[in-house]
Amino acid sequence: MTHFAAGPVRVSVPATSANLGPGFDSLGLALDLRDRLEAEVTAHGLVVEVDGVGSDAVPLDEGHLVVRAMRATFDEIGVQPPGLRLSCVNVIPHARGLGSSSAAIVAGVWLARELVAGGRLLLGDEGLLDLAARIEGHPDNVAPALMGGFVIAGQDPDGTFYAVPSEVDPRIGAVVFVPPDAVSTELARGLLPEDVPHADAATNAGRSALLVAALAGRPEQLWRATADRLHQDYRRPAMPASLDLVDALRAEGVPAIVSGAGPTVLAFTDTTDGLVARCPDGWTALQLEIDARGAIAW
Repeated sequence: MTHFAAGPVRVSVPATSANLGPGFDSLGLALDLRDRLEAEVTAHGLVVEVDGVGSDAVPLDEGHLVVRAMRATFDEIGVQPPGLRLSCVNVIPHARGLGSSSAAIVAGVWLARELVAGGRLLLGDEGLLDLAARIEGHPDNVAPALMGGFVIAGQDPDGTFYAVPSEVDPRIGAVVFVPPDAVSTELARGLLPEDVPHADAATNAGRSALLVAALAGRPEQLWRATADRLHQDYRRPAMPASLDLVDALRAEGVPAIVSGAGPTVLAFTDTTDGLVARCPDGWTALQLEIDARGAIAW
């Protein structure tokens, strides 16, 4: 008979930025902006409480993404609890390219595993990553959300997901510029062409390799390493102000990129002097550290 944890379990999950310019669908970075969640098994029913971002918009029933991820995890382990209570305090902006859905999925799989006695034996860390990536559809955000830091992730031809952490120079931080209006990932992805010129693909491959080295200890190469030809300009119709800001910052030598599917703009830096002041009117600028911890209990 499977037993459940007697009291509540808590998890804190970071925001993430995927692509990082040239590393489309493969590179991801955790940022120190964290949602905090608490869950416990109850005698019956489902109670979902949400404070902060999305509190007036997300479903408070089985349709809540964290609950869906928890249910999938319980199914993976082979048990469903009689009832659940979930409490979320959200700070990661929704539909802005900062991995809010991946944070929710990682929180759900992590909480569900912790609620099952011996859950870590029944579902190891690799299994947890695989399940989170299957729910999300790709691993580039869920991997750093779960593991922290800078992660190179992908999927083998046989369907196996992989995630390999890589070093980040402690001098490197980030400023994110968050616009007031959302852009859906589906819309942004729908603007991408089926085929791209071979020269553009080759350039991005080289820049992605350079970006791994730049983040590991050559921050002076970040501007060159973050150049992209595969996705950002194709998405300009959905987020013209974001791409204009990227262009303006890059023209000044700032390694700026669209975060994930956008419309948030991320600028890498080893000094934040003056960058926050570049925030457009009506946007929000956040100076963030690279988060090395990933999903953790709190």
